[in-house]
Amino acid sequence: MRSANRSDGRDGLPAFFWAAAPFVVLILLWQLVVELFDVSPLVFPSVPAVLRAGLDGLADGSLAAHVGASLLRVATGTALAVLVAVPLGMAMGTQRGIAAFFTPLLRFFSVLAGIAWIPIATLWFGYGFGAIVFVIFNAVFFVVTYNTVLGVSTIPIELRRAAASLGAARLAIVREVLLPGALPNIVTGIRTGLGFAWRGLIAAEMIATSTGLGYMLFLARDFYRTEVIVLGMILVGAIWLALDRLLLAPLERRTIERWGLVRPT
Repeated sequence: MRSANRSDGRDGLPAFFWAAAPFVVLILLWQLVVELFDVSPLVFPSVPAVLRAGLDGLADGSLAAHVGASLLRVATGTALAVLVAVPLGMAMGTQRGIAAFFTPLLRFFSVLAGIAWIPIATLWFGYGFGAIVFVIFNAVFFVVTYNTVLGVSTIPIELRRAAASLGAARLAIVREVLLPGALPNIVTGIRTGLGFAWRGLIAAEMIATSTGLGYMLFLARDFYRTEVIVLGMILVGAIWLALDRLLLAPLERRTIERWGLVRPT
């Protein structure tokens, strides 16, 4: 089975063109509207103003500091969430008692994941790294746990019984059958959870820290620097898009091809 039919009319053009074209059109329309209607910089900036803000941030090092702080928090919170969520999801997918106990809790707290935890996170961890990582953890944890359970539940029971009949211990079944079988769903959960993580990050950084892209946006608002606000929004979207397209999407595709039902073309 092939993963997709690639004769979609794009074969003769570079893939990056199709990815970049909508953004190029959007930037041109943005500048056209600003000039045509003489929009005040206090309302919305021009494209050159945003570019100057970016160059200024690179020159004084502040932009690199904000981006670095945000990336470190996202990476830490996501890694901790995956380390806890995958074992819990595996346990829920294999043990009915554990699933019966945790499923109602999972459904309840999944609604509260992310920015809803910011007020209590600042009370528990103070204003800084710990509170923001906790918010990101909650944004990712429930999504990955649910997808892990879903992945385990899709593995045919016959495969588990076959492994057991061949003498495989429970740990070996988890390592050789359940984890590989659930891996496509786990990677999908991580990919989805990271999207929620960035939303929680920006909201938390506006409140609980003095560095990061969220703080940069919040501080720029106080000084009516709309060019910095728009620059921060563009950076958040660009970083997430780069991570998703260059790292997460290829990882998900290779995982599905390796362990799923789709063969590479």
